[in-house]
Amino acid sequence: MIAPDQRHIITMQTAYISHPLCLKHDMGAHHPESPARIHAIEDQLIAAGLMDYLQRHDAPEATNEQLLRVHEESYIDSIELSVPQHGIVQLDGDTALNPFSYRAALRAAGAAVLGVDLVMAGKAENAFCNIRPPGHHAERARAMGFCIFNNVAVGVAHALAAHGLSRVAIADFDVHHGNGTENIFHDEPRVMLCSSFQHPFYPYCGADSGNDHIINVPLAAGSGSGEFRDEVTRYWLPALERFQPELLLISAGFDAHRDDDMAMLRLTEADYMWVTETLKRIAEKYAHGRIVSALEGGYELHALGRSVLAHLKVLSGL
Repeated sequence: MIAPDQRHIITMQTAYISHPLCLKHDMGAHHPESPARIHAIEDQLIAAGLMDYLQRHDAPEATNEQLLRVHEESYIDSIELSVPQHGIVQLDGDTALNPFSYRAALRAAGAAVLGVDLVMAGKAENAFCNIRPPGHHAERARAMGFCIFNNVAVGVAHALAAHGLSRVAIADFDVHHGNGTENIFHDEPRVMLCSSFQHPFYPYCGADSGNDHIINVPLAAGSGSGEFRDEVTRYWLPALERFQPELLLISAGFDAHRDDDMAMLRLTEADYMWVTETLKRIAEKYAHGRIVSALEGGYELHALGRSVLAHLKVLSGL
């Protein structure tokens, strides 16, 4: 909670980007990637007194030009044509569309674009996108793992094309490997991906597919704070120091939390604070502090809300 006597001296530099349509995307009763995730996060931010000090923005729709930088045109068209007038259409066993899903996915990708524009223009030091559907499993021509468009990839490609950057880094601490992000940028040396994930685990790849700019850190089931921090320090940090990113994006998945029964890692809010602090120092050293973070996983609602609050406390400097 922010003390009342502190409120007049706080200058908030963090943009908070979301859109009501992100609540309309619904893949059915009991699906873990539910609209309640956004409510859980916002409830925590409001209860902590943090929401009043965020720059609030509605996410725009990503344009076709922005999507085409990372997705095939035939794939984008197929998603739009698959949207049902009523009910739900399955894209795979985990991923579905309802009548609002396509527009929600455009807003989710557009949030990352807006975040990049805000930090590059100096209108915000950093940004957090509270969005769904998530994105890091979406490949160039394939929806999977709850993901339709690869939101962070769209933001990265926009930074390269529209802002002329030559070194953009992505840090992905979701419990699942960001296979879609790797698929899109595996042969793009202007983009570094640092990914930690439980392995072997869905999507059952990533342990041996890295290169000098794809830094994959597989963690065994049961790993906790010590293993996570040791591996990030050993592998991510030297790579990021070498790369010297001009902008940092975060695929912020919180499903490695010990309370989240979707997986078997044992991270806590303190670990999310630590990794955010660590990444913020890199951004301050090389990227003028510019960070755009986008929500990925996290399905135990109480743990999700607390973890995002911890993440945003660090980003905002509170």
